[in-house]
Amino acid sequence: MVERGQGESRLSEAVLATALKNIEFLGFTFSHPLMHVIRTLSMEQFSEFYAQLVADLSVMVGAHVEYQPMYPGFPQQVMEEDDAALYLNAVYHYLTLEAPDHPGVVRPTLLDKTQLTVIELGSQAEFHMMIQQLIQAKTSISDTDRQDIDTAIANAEPEELEELLPSEIPFKENAAFVASSLLKHDKANINLIERYFKTATDVLRLAAAWSGGDVSLTAPVRFRKFKRPERRLLLGLLERCHPITEDMLRFKDRWIRLGEILHPSEYKSRFPRAEEAFDILRNNKPFTTFNGSVELAFRYDQVWSLIDLLMKRPGEFARRLDQLLRSTEHTEYVVLAFGEVADQVSTPVLLQVKSHFARRHEPSDLRIFFPKGNVAKAFAVPNNLPKVDPGACEDIVNLCDQVLIQRFSELPPLGKTYIDQRLQHYHVPFSQRSASKALRTLVRGSRIPMGDGDTIRFFSWWKEGMVDGQPTGRVDIDLSAVMYDGNWQYVEHISYTNLRSSKYRAVHSGDIVSAPQGACEFIDLHIPSIVQYGGRYIVATLHSYTSQPYCELPECFTGWMMRKKPGSGEIFEPATVVNKIDVTADTQIAIPVILDLMERTVIWTDLSLTRHPHYYNNVEGNQKGMVLMGKAMTALRKPDLYDLFMLHAKARGECVEQKDQAETVFSVDHGTTPFDIEQIMAEYLV
Repeated sequence: MVERGQGESRLSEAVLATALKNIEFLGFTFSHPLMHVIRTLSMEQFSEFYAQLVADLSVMVGAHVEYQPMYPGFPQQVMEEDDAALYLNAVYHYLTLEAPDHPGVVRPTLLDKTQLTVIELGSQAEFHMMIQQLIQAKTSISDTDRQDIDTAIANAEPEELEELLPSEIPFKENAAFVASSLLKHDKANINLIERYFKTATDVLRLAAAWSGGDVSLTAPVRFRKFKRPERRLLLGLLERCHPITEDMLRFKDRWIRLGEILHPSEYKSRFPRAEEAFDILRNNKPFTTFNGSVELAFRYDQVWSLIDLLMKRPGEFARRLDQLLRSTEHTEYVVLAFGEVADQVSTPVLLQVKSHFARRHEPSDLRIFFPKGNVAKAFAVPNNLPKVDPGACEDIVNLCDQVLIQRFSELPPLGKTYIDQRLQHYHVPFSQRSASKALRTLVRGSRIPMGDGDTIRFFSWWKEGMVDGQPTGRVDIDLSAVMYDGNWQYVEHISYTNLRSSKYRAVHSGDIVSAPQGACEFIDLHIPSIVQYGGRYIVATLHSYTSQPYCELPECFTGWMMRKKPGSGEIFEPATVVNKIDVTADTQIAIPVILDLMERTVIWTDLSLTRHPHYYNNVEGNQKGMVLMGKAMTALRKPDLYDLFMLHAKARGECVEQKDQAETVFSVDHGTTPFDIEQIMAEYLV
């Protein structure tokens, strides 16, 4: 956002041209509307704007730090050095933590032609719209998104706050976070936020968010000591919910701990229902729950009782649908019963139900789960599900389509609509809770083209130092690339234990084992030579050799560049950065991406593994985990954006085959794109 200058002084063409040339080095340029407004600024105004802009862009692509790899002539220097010299350099480095001396290296000019990212002129209205879309997302949002919302709330004037806050926040985790942000900045009371809280679990999420804990309630929360007015607010919200006891029993232990802080007995005359519920929890008084009744009915194969129970809670019916169909021969009655309540099931759940049953009979060795939480983990188990009647599966898919099309038809018309076929490779954003901050954020499992060039260059950068007043000690983060064939059989790895391959062109820049001023590592992979040798998949990994979790480091990030001529230009050329990912998870192994060299696609994974207890934390010690994650992510099948947008087009538009014929465009690079995650979550998952 740039405010138009008011004075007569206009910025000279020379200054503007120089600025454009400078940010071109980072891979960006200005749009014409932005240039027009910038020309109205004084030199002083422009200098202030430009300094902040360059700082922000540099962080986005990873150009805000200095890159000094162990071998400054990488990759040619490592390829041409004999084995004895590489070995002696490594020994010297590990013993002294100093890099061996290398003569100055002169690098030829960068030959790659890069496509610049255009920076558009923004407005306050557009900013408010972005924040609204995040708040109204129908799924979980990332930590970066939550920080943006908190900053917007902290700086909003009362009239702006009215614009930002919707009458309803559909996703409960987001409601809890927004309310906690309002309370933290003294901009809320019970009358303002009570509309967002309908169940006891909603109130528990608020207490967790207000305490700086996990709003997904996956991890334990250390509740803060609430003041008396704050205790009354939480108990007041709880008293308004109905019913509350059964809901509180879902998280019994946490409610008991929270009750020790809230002291509900002090307010039993004011909040009698809340006090009674706490009494049942604390004293283990008998109470029949819905889930207990469902489990009992499943245990004794009481199908008709199950149908009656689950119809009372359509969302739970949708989640139990496969289990119920496996429990009876009368699948047609299950489908009919679900059809009566399907219109009460949320859009994200219906899309996942549709995708599940559409692919229910496709051969698959693994079932993949992404558990809730702030760490991006995946679990894969053998696919031993019994078969389900194919006719029932088809009926459920059609039923989901009918309900979604009817639901979307009530939204504003799209007119003539173009939908890019490539969107079949991009997944619908159902959960971004544990998504890492990145230059371009995608949904896990999405596949993006590699782009031009025959060499991909991975990079990593990290720093040791002080975090929350505590020294990190020596930090050694290792960048590795593990290669597998089409059947996921191990081929070779490139890492600090194997700096180069003798079979194809793959080179590591050298192992740096300490980073008081920051350190970096690079890997070059020549795609044609690896494919020719029989390699197909490459798993890019970061390992914390010194065992610090990434969340306890001052800074750590990774990314990749596409290069046509790997020896040209500097080792780190910001304009060639395809993506950069901040690694901040509470884990010691990160898998940012997997490459499919045969299809020339990058599979966005953004995953973490736990450290193997019996090995050093390096590639050799984690082969089993990486193969499992690799198989899981390359076989992952989730609802895609093409199907979602096609449902919208059927409901409220007319499909056309050319972009220039369309009023609404859904594409990889025009109109609404897979990178517009906040817009998709807010407007297309209603």
